[in-house]
Amino acid sequence: MIGDDLREALGPRLPRDHARQTHAQEIASQAMASMRAPAVLDLGCGAGDSVDLFRRLDRGAEWIGLDVRDSDEVRTRTRTDAEFHTFDGERIPFDDGRFGLVYSTQVLEHVHRPAPLLAEVARVLRPGGLLAGSTSQLEPFHSRSTFGYTPYGLTLLLEDAGLEVVELRPSIDALTLILRRGLNRPRVFDRWWARESPLNRVIDAFGRAARLDVAGRNAAKLLFCGQFSFLARRPLPR
Repeated sequence: MIGDDLREALGPRLPRDHARQTHAQEIASQAMASMRAPAVLDLGCGAGDSVDLFRRLDRGAEWIGLDVRDSDEVRTRTRTDAEFHTFDGERIPFDDGRFGLVYSTQVLEHVHRPAPLLAEVARVLRPGGLLAGSTSQLEPFHSRSTFGYTPYGLTLLLEDAGLEVVELRPSIDALTLILRRGLNRPRVFDRWWARESPLNRVIDAFGRAARLDVAGRNAAKLLFCGQFSFLARRPLPR
């Protein structure tokens, strides 16, 4: 069946509760529900708008934004109502175990040396702390993107950094992103971040006809996704 090889490679990291297209904000929201007033690092924060999400989820949460100095988003940032820092793109300037949650959405595909950065993420997370985010797989070149990750490839990188991958979920499909780029990003395509994108709908229909279970539908969508979301954890000491 389609996606069986990816399903075998990802194993229990494939969710079995639902196969809906999922944004990193949803994963972060669920992660925050299990914490109380955590320190949150937005890695690659850009304009810093995620502070609104985390303040809405937990007014007591401490939010810190971090990005590289030469980011276009940093240069044009206008927010002054939150704490922002810059770094060299690799060494995170905070103490070990500083954060309960690191949030990083659509950042890793722009990182030149992801392995050292992910090791730093593991270092600044407290034991049991979470990394929630998203990245690109089959998305066309954008904003100096350097890599596209398969869900299995990202799993290997995260595990090499000392993190446990909890789950991987499909986001917007690749065909929609390819058409969007080919048509010069018309706004009509913006709707597909907030709702099931066209190819994902086709895969859902195929999955029902083929009687695929939830994990099987997730594997099929991940196989053809332009972006996908992830949740990883720094293990507790044994």
